[in-house]
Amino acid sequence: MNASDTPVPRRGALRAGAGAALAGVLAAGCADHGTTARPSAPRPDPASPAAATRPASPLPAPGPRRFPGLPVQIDHGPRDRARVALTFHGQGDPALARTLLAEAERAHARVTVLAVGSWLDEHPSLARRVLDGGHELGNHTQHHTDISTMDEAAAYAEIDGCARRLRRLTGSIGTWFRPSRTREATALVQRLAARAGYPHVLSYDVDSLDFTSPGAAAVTRKVTGEIRNGSVVSLHFGYADTAAALPLLLTEIDRRGLRAVTTTELLT
Repeated sequence: MNASDTPVPRRGALRAGAGAALAGVLAAGCADHGTTARPSAPRPDPASPAAATRPASPLPAPGPRRFPGLPVQIDHGPRDRARVALTFHGQGDPALARTLLAEAERAHARVTVLAVGSWLDEHPSLARRVLDGGHELGNHTQHHTDISTMDEAAAYAEIDGCARRLRRLTGSIGTWFRPSRTREATALVQRLAARAGYPHVLSYDVDSLDFTSPGAAAVTRKVTGEIRNGSVVSLHFGYADTAAALPLLLTEIDRRGLRAVTTTELLT
């Protein structure tokens, strides 16, 4: 993966405090100009008030990529590289979402956020917050209802509705699509996702079960007991247990010599 293969600085301070906490958890139950001869008019000073009134337009977010040789539905990355992808279902309390993103950034981790379209309608600034943190953003349907039980028209509306929100907010339909309320997409949903512009559907091989609110210790044990090279981990915004567990998870990922990267980086 080019530049992303460069080792990330270790989080000594984080490891020192959170490592002890993790040990207790496990024991308890285990993201020129060319010049001209002719004088020219003076250029505006970039720091001048006039320049400040011209805000730079953000670049469009990355879009989906096709990975030749990989199946339509992807649940893990290469097992021979020390990388993992932490993927978050984007819904719930925006304050918790910002806390989780900030914690990942403190640990030099990059994550993948699969956002629900109706959540983005309520909190549109979070789309750019995810991208500005170096993370990637994807589609988790418009209303987060059971897409496997829908007919073709309704299921496509769910995928396309969220894609339209993402495009409006970021200039792109996002990098990934993950179906709602199911780990794996049906053949119909895979076909509809491809029609909407997503060549792959993103699943996972490690389910944190954080949405059951089992406590931070249980979330930590579940993930650390299953994570390995290439794992794609399912986590959720909006749960206090997840926010409490994330520092411990990131410390353990680092202790094992793994790197938390976006899903696209995991597969590149």
